[in-house]
Amino acid sequence: MNARSPVNRLLALAALTVSVSCASAQNGLSNSPDPAPWAAAAAKGSPQSVPALPTEVRLKELRRITFGGQNAEAYWSTDGRQLMLQSRAVGDTCDRIYRFDVPLSEPGLAGLERTPAPPGAGLRDLTGPAVRFNPVSDGEGATTCSYFLPGDQEAIFASTATGGKACPPKADRSKGYVWALYPDYEIFKTTVDGKPLQRLTDSPGYDAEGTVCRKDGSIVFTSVRDGDLELYRMDRDGKNVKRLTHAVGYDGGAFFNDDCTRLVWRASRPKAGAELNEYQSLLKQNLVKPGQLEIWLGNADGSDAHQITWLGAASFGPSFLPGGKRIIFSSNYGDPSGREFNLFAVDLDGSHLEQVTFAPGFDGFPLISPDGKLMIFASNRTSAPGSHETDLFLASWDGNAEPVYLPNRADTVRADVEYLADPAREGRGVGTQGLEAAGTYIADRYQALGLSPAGDIVDGKATFRNAFQVPLSAKVATTTALTLDGAVIPADQYRPLAWSTNADISGPLVFADYGIHRADLGRDDYLGIEVKGKIVVVRRFAPGWGKFDNTAEQRRVGDLHAKAFAAREAGAKALIVVDVPERAPDAPADWQMPKEAPLPSLDVEELGDAGIPVIVLQRAPGQALIDALTAPTPAAISPRRGAGRMGPGLRHTGRVVVALELQKSPAFNVVAKVVAGAPDSEKLPGVIVIGAHYDHLGYGGMGSLDPDSKLPHLGADDNASGTAALMEIARILMSERTRLKRDVIVVSFSGEERGLLGSTAFTRAPPSGLSIKDIKAMINLDMVGRLRESRLTVLGGDSAAEWPELVKGACEEERIECTVSGEGYGPSDQTPFFASGIPVIHFFTGAHGDYHKPSDSAALVNSAGVAAVAKIAVAAVVNTAAFAKPMTYKNAPAPLPHGDMRSFRASLGTIPNYAGPPEGSPPGMLLDGVRKGGPADKAGLQRGDILVHLGPHAIRGVEDLMQVLMESKPGETMRAQAVRDGKTIEVEVTLAESRL
Repeated sequence: MNARSPVNRLLALAALTVSVSCASAQNGLSNSPDPAPWAAAAAKGSPQSVPALPTEVRLKELRRITFGGQNAEAYWSTDGRQLMLQSRAVGDTCDRIYRFDVPLSEPGLAGLERTPAPPGAGLRDLTGPAVRFNPVSDGEGATTCSYFLPGDQEAIFASTATGGKACPPKADRSKGYVWALYPDYEIFKTTVDGKPLQRLTDSPGYDAEGTVCRKDGSIVFTSVRDGDLELYRMDRDGKNVKRLTHAVGYDGGAFFNDDCTRLVWRASRPKAGAELNEYQSLLKQNLVKPGQLEIWLGNADGSDAHQITWLGAASFGPSFLPGGKRIIFSSNYGDPSGREFNLFAVDLDGSHLEQVTFAPGFDGFPLISPDGKLMIFASNRTSAPGSHETDLFLASWDGNAEPVYLPNRADTVRADVEYLADPAREGRGVGTQGLEAAGTYIADRYQALGLSPAGDIVDGKATFRNAFQVPLSAKVATTTALTLDGAVIPADQYRPLAWSTNADISGPLVFADYGIHRADLGRDDYLGIEVKGKIVVVRRFAPGWGKFDNTAEQRRVGDLHAKAFAAREAGAKALIVVDVPERAPDAPADWQMPKEAPLPSLDVEELGDAGIPVIVLQRAPGQALIDALTAPTPAAISPRRGAGRMGPGLRHTGRVVVALELQKSPAFNVVAKVVAGAPDSEKLPGVIVIGAHYDHLGYGGMGSLDPDSKLPHLGADDNASGTAALMEIARILMSERTRLKRDVIVVSFSGEERGLLGSTAFTRAPPSGLSIKDIKAMINLDMVGRLRESRLTVLGGDSAAEWPELVKGACEEERIECTVSGEGYGPSDQTPFFASGIPVIHFFTGAHGDYHKPSDSAALVNSAGVAAVAKIAVAAVVNTAAFAKPMTYKNAPAPLPHGDMRSFRASLGTIPNYAGPPEGSPPGMLLDGVRKGGPADKAGLQRGDILVHLGPHAIRGVEDLMQVLMESKPGETMRAQAVRDGKTIEVEVTLAESRL
């Protein structure tokens, strides 16, 4: 059996006598409160220098400060002058809580001499070379997990004393290496001298593992009160208890950072099946196995919880290093036997894994002093063989030492994201030197990894580049003109569309109502009208009654592209669109036209040509034009135009001149190939495509959610994260080519933010002789940098029935909960592939408040999470490449066009979490955030709320909210209902106009 298997690790852990949980030891002491025997034994030794190993570069002036028994979990006072610990003397069966003055006056700790205690501090000076220990707990029951409260006059600890004065029975080790979760454990507050005692928790089951915020005294602790081992936070007096974590598994041993805005803790996430069943069975017996624990990080309110290590080991005792940007913890990572525990440090994103200690045996419970100069930890490095003695060691912490970093897949991810999201890359906008540099960087990486170029053929050789053109802007030339019956319309009263054809068209004018040509809906506005060779005038938007009283049909028939297509197909030479809505048959007598919509912008979303000139005309001249074309008797088109009479019996003419200057920029996808390494007899026809876009918004503009900013929109998550993951995937695939039964095409797309231009160009004309029919499946990674709660959304899972089978096993291996569902269409590069008949999936870790803003920076990316997603994607590629049968592609209706809807401008100002609410929550839309100053923000909605109703409409997800907003108007006020911390709240919101 593999030495790193969970079974072997647990067997190895069973040999340890030191506890690796602040509440796992068989706690308490002798039933007598007299500490004299133990204190006398401790006094036999003075703090003494112990040489650190040459590799332990962070530890200077290492000192052993306890001698004999089991001593661990020493926690600093807020002033850094005292320590509190739990200790068990030789021969005793329970731990007891003590405190002592930090022996800074001893020789050897240069520059760390004790400063005089402030008046009234109640601290005793050292009277001799030995450390003097003062009892805090009274010796009744098992005690553990002690911590100073701010002011250092009070402390907390957990005790089983309410269940009896004797030590509780030891855990049943016949079940393996397990920790006991004594149900009598409750958290108490006391003075540092041990009285009076105040009970802070009073719930059935285990309450322990408490640590304290040094600012306000609030306490984070672990409890089973809701049926699982979860983190909770309460005030220093035990009030206002709030649950922080919600995932199945052990969450415990949490610590605050210095300003109490963040928490770090250990957690297990048992796999579904036998592992989960065992976890839940043991929990019912008040036991837990600590065989695999990883380090997690989150905000102090429980939000943004995410895993930062994937070590596959027993990692515990995390706390923050000076500056709060790194975590130190203990783990048996790297030891095949699982017996050796050392101290490790890691950045908050899971990168730069550093080994701090190397001594044989056990090193654990590291904690830095409040001033950042000293570290206390527990170790048995000086214990005699077989003694199982654990002592406390004090060292000066050298933050400037050259660290010993270990190989870590998160490091390369972090470096790639930092390069791509550096402000020097100019937001990787199309047409910038930063995007060119990013594409070159990616191509160089693929070449260095040994991938084959699979882009355009140049001079008979394949390159890594697949070139295409991206439209940047459309400018209206001065020659553009509109003339109606000889009257020139001022240029500020109309605007050609950016995708209009450049042409000079003259001819008769004809009115075709809304320009709808939908036989399936029983309406053809061109029926009976002679259109061929004429200039057609139509109403903007869509009727709102009859078969068009639903948003979907209004979007379809109101779409300007649809109107232009219908006019062209009917034979029109040009199209004029005016915002003059028709009165509904059942409209009230006092009906008034809605406010006129602004002229469409000249934003160039994609390369396109309507085939005819298309102009949108303002309402005033447009109303006169329609009145003239529909009047029963001749009438002037406009009094101010004077000359020219119009009417159905007259010939009305116009001239449309459109001259647009379209600026384009060359862009390129980066395309490479991993050649399958399986034996020829096992290889399968076709290829798998895996891709991610590397472009972003540049300095903002179209698509920015901070439109007033001119700063680079860094796009670290969107989509430097997917690009970094793709390069990591390429590296792994090259090292595991023998597992591949099909070639893999790796594509870094450009032009995604401009309308999926790179992926569209690729599917229309695949490079290097590749046929679209050769592509068996496409896997896309877009925004995979914010993995939280170990939840990954796999969109497009319904595009083929096989996707859950091909993906979920890899998710379980990484202990990540994957939601595999949804059709293949979506706002990313998988869409053109799905539209071409190819099964697709899209890995996505969720939206957030930095989306499409300059604040989407590399510092906010969970690099370890990106690496974990990359590993899952590798498995998906390998599994899909080995799938011999054609995948069962499942088509879906094409997505609705954006349309040109008057009401499609309402905004609530919310940022949705696409993974949905946590398990056990009511159906609704989980908010990842609210936009500052937006309707939701003004109404008091906030991150973490679950929106369940808006007005009379139930909201069960993002799609429901979009539908409601499309049917609503800016300025409309309605009641919103949300669930926050399990309670329903109601607020009043006034919808704003969308800036999208």
